[in-house]
Amino acid sequence: MHDWVVERDDRLVNVDELAEYLAVPVRTLYTWRYRGEGPPAFRVGRHLRYRWSDVQMWIQQRIEPTPQGSVSVSPRSVRGRG
Repeated sequence: MHDWVVERDDRLVNVDELAEYLAVPVRTLYTWRYRGEGPPAFRVGRHLRYRWSDVQMWIQQRIEPTPQGSVSVSPRSVRGRG
């Protein structure tokens, strides 16, 4: 057995976990990946995985300031790698 130490930002999440976190259907993640709009992902065999730090960066890139100084999130503000 290995004693792997994974930094919290480097942990991997699967499609179901990310869909739940973002409150979107799993199908939306696959659609975003196909269109090049979602967070960067990679395959481990046939399984899709997301690095948590990449997801957090993708979210930060999508946050846009509004004229009133509040924050809004634009679904198409940044194209993700994927």
